[in-house]
Amino acid sequence: MPTADPADTEGPAAPQLPPDLAAQELPGRPGDPSDLDRRLASALERAGHALRTLIWTQATAHGLSPIQVQLLLRLGVEPPERRRVGTLAAEFDLSAATVSEALSALRRKGLVEKQPVAGDKRGHVMAPTEAGLAAAAALAHWPDPVTTHLATLPTEDKGGALRLILDLVGHLADTGVLSVARTCTTCRFFRRDEHDDSRRPHHCALLDAPIGDPDLRVDCAEHQPAQVP
Repeated sequence: MPTADPADTEGPAAPQLPPDLAAQELPGRPGDPSDLDRRLASALERAGHALRTLIWTQATAHGLSPIQVQLLLRLGVEPPERRRVGTLAAEFDLSAATVSEALSALRRKGLVEKQPVAGDKRGHVMAPTEAGLAAAAALAHWPDPVTTHLATLPTEDKGGALRLILDLVGHLADTGVLSVARTCTTCRFFRRDEHDDSRRPHHCALLDAPIGDPDLRVDCAEHQPAQVP
């Protein structure tokens, strides 16, 4: 695994993770419907804090920064057209300069490389090297403490939670908080509650098949944005 790059450690100490805002729940009054919404927001923030901590821990152990870990994992699964700096910046809601700097650090570590684009002499995409793929395989286990627990929960409960979160992601994308959302619930092929079957109430027009909440995709390669009313 790579060692820390001197360029990553020079200068001021790495910033600490944001404080857990959920430790002090957003104010609300019991019995007020909005109080549940605030507690849900606080719970999501606390879960997000835990996930950020898991990524930070793995990144530090392998001499990488969290964004370097996320980029390395993403490059291992994305098609070439989504491995350009500008596209990656949009995916992570970061500036192109920030992503370019992180990719340069990964190149110095021998984990990613530039690849030419056919028919475009000046264009290139980023791709993991063999060492990068090996590192990504090791880093891919970062969410194990979460997925191990989730594996013990009922599928129906997880499906309902997945639908709720994807609906929230879709709303955040519609309102400009997120730049990219390739979820089922934001896709023009998605037909919500089209079937009477409670296990598979939705319909995917692309597959021409009924789907249930547990089948919903977070990042679908065939996604096409739905028309916003």
